[in-house]
Amino acid sequence: MDLTSGAPFWIVNDGLLATYPRLKRDRRCDVAVIGGGITGALVAHRFVREGIHVILVEGREIGFGSTGASTALIQYEIDSHLCQLIDQVGEAHAVRSYELCQDAVRGIERLATEGGDNCGYQRKKSLYLASRARDRRLLQEEWAARRRAGIEVDFLTPRDIQDRFSFQRPAALLSRLGGEVDAFRLTHKLIAAAARLGLEVHDRTVVSAMDTDRDGVELRTADRCRIQAKKVIFATGYETPDYLDKKIVKLTSTFALATAPGQAFDGWGEDRCLIWETARPYFYARTTEDGRAIIGGADKPFATAHKQEKLIQRQTGKLWAQFARLFPAIPGDIDWIWGGTFGETRDGLPYIGTVPQFPPGYFALGYGGNGITFSYVAAELLIDLFLQRRNPDLQIFRFDR
Repeated sequence: MDLTSGAPFWIVNDGLLATYPRLKRDRRCDVAVIGGGITGALVAHRFVREGIHVILVEGREIGFGSTGASTALIQYEIDSHLCQLIDQVGEAHAVRSYELCQDAVRGIERLATEGGDNCGYQRKKSLYLASRARDRRLLQEEWAARRRAGIEVDFLTPRDIQDRFSFQRPAALLSRLGGEVDAFRLTHKLIAAAARLGLEVHDRTVVSAMDTDRDGVELRTADRCRIQAKKVIFATGYETPDYLDKKIVKLTSTFALATAPGQAFDGWGEDRCLIWETARPYFYARTTEDGRAIIGGADKPFATAHKQEKLIQRQTGKLWAQFARLFPAIPGDIDWIWGGTFGETRDGLPYIGTVPQFPPGYFALGYGGNGITFSYVAAELLIDLFLQRRNPDLQIFRFDR
């Protein structure tokens, strides 16, 4: 599947940070990871830290799938409001999913900032805007639900918003925990660190078939090489449903743009916080370490719609018009536009764990707007599963929920 179109900013800006050899001979390992994006990087990094022999394979270059097109807002907030998620999955599971995402934000910051390169990570607050007047009540309910769960969040009135920003809205929630990162650089940083601990990495290596046996699973590549593993972890994102019996994700196309660097950001208060809204699909915005704005949204309900160049131009034009209404004093120089595939689940939660029809397979499917934080959660849960450490949190994200 073509997951991106146009010129994804991170790939253009960062370039080809590293390449790894194609798999050319048969290999054995404890765990094979399929997927060399941010999910595969987080999972492989977590497993090798436990001394587990891992081989990671990726059909493209590392990070050139959805990761390269990610706008990489790091938030604990799930696309499903906590007050509504409680009704869907129960209060215990809903609150715990928010807690795990908060832990993930802190963990991602630690991974991004340790060592020399911080991968453009910056701590940020997160501003969740009421798109319409009737959404004010929803945000009041959401504020109360988060406060009951022990989450630090402020409810902003129209006057509060006007005092801090160049726009007005009926209400907003301001969360204190969030961040932004260059997910492409972080992916390469994690894989390089894991490789120093023994991870074997092979990009441009397509897995074409697999069979199970009493020893685990055998992967066969398009170049007729074999990998024998006890377990295989699918970190293949939106390309994974081919391996599953039921449709678990709704695929759409989403769009994004990046402005020229060095902007002044007049009217963007709270230290250029992350911004998103209650409308669905929602508009969102962030900044970068070199002073760009990255703006995304304008989703269309077709997984491959982003491949139409005229549509990319039209949808990113809508995004820029919305941004200009929020921040009329910020100059309108756009450097890059792109589109990509986006997926969402019924309840906004990821799918993490196993399925009966493929016992040696583990799945780390971080669908939704929190893909990176969900991937961190998946890495933590799957290592417990592999080491046979009981973790009740796996029940939250099971496939048969």
